[in-house]
Amino acid sequence: MAIGFGIVGCGMISRFHAKAIADIRGAKIIACFDNFHSAAERYASDIGCTAYEKLEDMLADPDVDIVTICTPSGAHMEPAVLAAKAGKHVVVEKPLEITLKRCDKIIDACNKNKVKLCTIFPSRFSAANLAMKQAIDEGRFGRLTLGDSFVKWWRTQEYYDSGGWRGTFAMDGGGAFMNQGIHNVDLLYWFMGDISEVAAFTATLAHERIEVEDVGAATLKFKNGAVGVLECSTAAFPGLLKKTEIHGTQGSAIVEQDTILLWDFAKKSPKDKAVRSRLMGGNSGTGGASDPSAIDHSGHREQLKDFIKAIESGGKPAVAGEDGRKSVELILAIYKSAWTGKVVKLPLKSDPKLPKSN
Repeated sequence: MAIGFGIVGCGMISRFHAKAIADIRGAKIIACFDNFHSAAERYASDIGCTAYEKLEDMLADPDVDIVTICTPSGAHMEPAVLAAKAGKHVVVEKPLEITLKRCDKIIDACNKNKVKLCTIFPSRFSAANLAMKQAIDEGRFGRLTLGDSFVKWWRTQEYYDSGGWRGTFAMDGGGAFMNQGIHNVDLLYWFMGDISEVAAFTATLAHERIEVEDVGAATLKFKNGAVGVLECSTAAFPGLLKKTEIHGTQGSAIVEQDTILLWDFAKKSPKDKAVRSRLMGGNSGTGGASDPSAIDHSGHREQLKDFIKAIESGGKPAVAGEDGRKSVELILAIYKSAWTGKVVKLPLKSDPKLPKSN
């Protein structure tokens, strides 16, 4: 029996979902909806699905099993909650939402209506990051001491000018951290564990007419005692590949985009040679470092396959809604620290207030 998808929001990222779903046997896009019906009609014509004029009508379609939310970040909650109430499983593009309150409404609606929820974090599904996670889980790093991640990308002024929602707190939720760096925020949580406190600085240095940061740096203290750094920017010409570095008392490893640059442990393993042979040497593509459309859809494909498996087995998806919330929480803590000039402890008790200058 085929798994039917309904797409909400027919912009650029929905095209990557279409490619991913097309690669999955037994999965098909059945329907789509966009507030601008002409966008939905174009999408439907290209993909081969039904364009609905009303979201409620799409949600009533019995052939739609999963609803994927591809709207601007600050407009994820409303369609996600409606989908859950309609009994549809829900996939939400990153970030899950832009405030903890709105994240919680999505999670609560899915729990109440007994449907599955996942947040899209395709970086977890790359072979290099999976190898890193396995080495951590096997204890090969010894005691974890440092966890660092860097997203030094470039976005033109035209990128921010291309949509009225871009670069606004109301719809983007933030800048380089919330929009571009959130994938690596998720990776740091996944690799290093929970974070207890953060101190950060942010600035807007290379772009005009935006409310959000285009450069920022945060120092992190993990609950396991390790420390780390998170740097994110859309003001680093020409745009570099994202990088994550994990260090411990017994090993170090560095992943740049989907390639391993360093893989060195005190206790050697027969698997190390295969890891180096398979995952070292040469990245293909830029990973969106300077062009947001230049990303690979294979991570989306693998995550959607995992989500379908969770639905069919009754299990939990690899990246649940709660995982999406945690990354939003850390980013909001980073913003609060930058805005107040103070160290911020996690968990946050509430959403931080925007500074008066904004």
